[in-house]
Amino acid sequence: MEFLRSVVPFQPAPVISTDTVILRSPGMADYAAWSELRGASRSFLMPWEPVWPIDDLTKPAFRRRLRRYQREMQEATGYPFLVFRTGDLNLVGGLTLSHIVRGVTQSCSLGYWMGERYAGKGLMTAAVKAVIPFVFDTLKLHRLEAACLPHNSASIRLLEKAGFTREGYARRYLNIDGRWQDHLLFAIVSDDPRP
Repeated sequence: MEFLRSVVPFQPAPVISTDTVILRSPGMADYAAWSELRGASRSFLMPWEPVWPIDDLTKPAFRRRLRRYQREMQEATGYPFLVFRTGDLNLVGGLTLSHIVRGVTQSCSLGYWMGERYAGKGLMTAAVKAVIPFVFDTLKLHRLEAACLPHNSASIRLLEKAGFTREGYARRYLNIDGRWQDHLLFAIVSDDPRP
């Protein structure tokens, strides 16, 4: 049963380009743009994310983040991407594929964040749509999952536009903004129609 194998060859994160966005793995050269955008967007992002560590925007913390990302890619358990706007190459946000599970599951989780000044322009929807072929065609996974807070209407619209289906409701699912919060569960599977 070939599909049940849990060991897969190392697959580096590709550069994914569309007419709207470019996705690529982060490097130390991205620190200044990343910390500036995250810092400027802090109050916008905090209601939707886990509590930030005190040193989150420092260079040493970013270096530790990159080491973790490298380990996850080498172990084929996660793939990080920064999202840039095509044309001016401004950093607009980030997207991660995490919790990659092989065996009978063949799935992973999607997470994303958007800088406040770029929100509502369709850039993250374009990024999510662009990463789906990497999940299904390159990584050969069967299922891509995402969760969002029930009152996050922008994220719900984004997932629906990207072809995800709402599948459930998880009580106190993730610790977001310092407390356990309920989440809506979404997924797209490899044989679903792609928008």
